[in-house]
Amino acid sequence: MKTLFFFARIVVVAGLVTLVGGGQATAATQPAARAYGSNSAAGNTFVFNGNRFYYETYGSGLPLLLIHGNGESINIFKGQIGALSRHHKVIAMDSRGQGKSDLGTAALTYEQMAEDINALLEQLKLDHVKVLGWSDGGIIGLLLTIHHPDKVSMLAVMGANLEPDAAYPWAVDGIARMRNRITAELAHSNNPKPLQLQLQFLDLLGNQPHIPLADLTSIQVPTLVMAGDRDVIRDEHTLSMFHALPKSQLAIFPGATHAIPAQDPARFNRTVLDFFDKPFAMPDTKDLGWFD
Repeated sequence: MKTLFFFARIVVVAGLVTLVGGGQATAATQPAARAYGSNSAAGNTFVFNGNRFYYETYGSGLPLLLIHGNGESINIFKGQIGALSRHHKVIAMDSRGQGKSDLGTAALTYEQMAEDINALLEQLKLDHVKVLGWSDGGIIGLLLTIHHPDKVSMLAVMGANLEPDAAYPWAVDGIARMRNRITAELAHSNNPKPLQLQLQFLDLLGNQPHIPLADLTSIQVPTLVMAGDRDVIRDEHTLSMFHALPKSQLAIFPGATHAIPAQDPARFNRTVLDFFDKPFAMPDTKDLGWFD
């Protein structure tokens, strides 16, 4: 069966990364975009709870951590790494069971993946880092900030959600169909491990996470909530997250999908860099005094 990958929250995108067209122009010191995720000059590993995790670093300056989505790897950020690493020291890790990182024996959960990311920051002796999470990476970024607030100075999340039913019904139904199809194939497969892993990815999409909206009130760092105007996450859910966060900004990309970091990296990168590099502010129209 053709391997399925997901831009977390159930958008199947086999081959979609080719839309990037090589991503952003990179400095001469940067490797070709296709090397991201397989660049021995930038790559390293560490061991946490008996599992080996792979990560890469690029550029210099204040650290900026990238967290990818469901079934993906560092390479999915090939449209971002070159541009962001001209301003920051970019750190990107393959999440548990994805890319070149070990799966381990326990079932995949967002909470465990957030602890893996925290272990990476402990390994690098970093705290108060900027974090960018796309899709499932946004969920992991939220959990990291909730449970390890000292590790994060600013947070940007793209297409994240707090509950599985935050996705549109067409997506929820699609997950169920895919689960049924893969389960049927598994019963007759001579190579069950790839199918079992796909079911774990589908479990993340269909049955997780479960983050109370009230938990967002504990996030005291500036947070940028992003989504496409035709995202896989329902608009009202994205807005509820924005309003629950004490220090938040909102970016809804017009004419865009859940995959805007790959489909329009220049526009996405400008938005992210504006947030991370400009003084944070929350101006309010009511303070303009129009009706005083």
